[in-house]
Amino acid sequence: GGQGWFRRLLHKPKPSSVESLKSSHSASSSPSSSSSAKSSSSSPGTSSATSSISLSPVSAVDISASDSPRWEKSYDVCICHSEEDVELVEELVSYLEGQPESFRCFLQLRDAAAGSAVVTELCDAVQNSHCWVMLITPGFLRDPWCRYQMHQALAEAPMANGRTIPVLKDVERKDYPRELWNIYYIYMALKEKSFRQIRDTVMRYLQELCRSSTRGTE
Repeated sequence: GGQGWFRRLLHKPKPSSVESLKSSHSASSSPSSSSSAKSSSSSPGTSSATSSISLSPVSAVDISASDSPRWEKSYDVCICHSEEDVELVEELVSYLEGQPESFRCFLQLRDAAAGSAVVTELCDAVQNSHCWVMLITPGFLRDPWCRYQMHQALAEAPMANGRTIPVLKDVERKDYPRELWNIYYIYMALKEKSFRQIRDTVMRYLQELCRSSTRGTE
């Protein structure tokens, strides 16, 4: 029975299905919610949480405005991966760069300056990017450069504030790097779904960055 427990553990946090559940619930209850206060009083915590989720549409914060703090770094996302996973990473990068927001991705094989030291390039990529996607696969766990880049990212932002985005693929929970235990990960089963989750996470971080900068200037 241990295996079933493990599988349940893996499948338990499913943000996207929870979101769709919430959105369908709020859609169905929206006509009656204005007339009856009962629906909100029965679940005071959840109703406010649902509304705060639905009240932050992408258009609320323009992350691409000319004065956006987004432009203070060269890249929106740095993808940290092993060479074995380069095809999957290229798909992810073309997906992110093809979004309406045109996310700027650092891809080591494409964007690293030829002739420069690997260490320098990896450090620069981390420092010049807002978010770091760690594609944790068996190849990642074997690659000392991936470990190095992961530690650079954690040194840059040790708190789980949305900048480090671990993505697990073909790796069991027990092999998840201990250094990342305080950070929720995305488990890649369906590629398209995971790509969307990565996009949403980067988007959330950049929106929060913009919000906090406008709060700071007020």
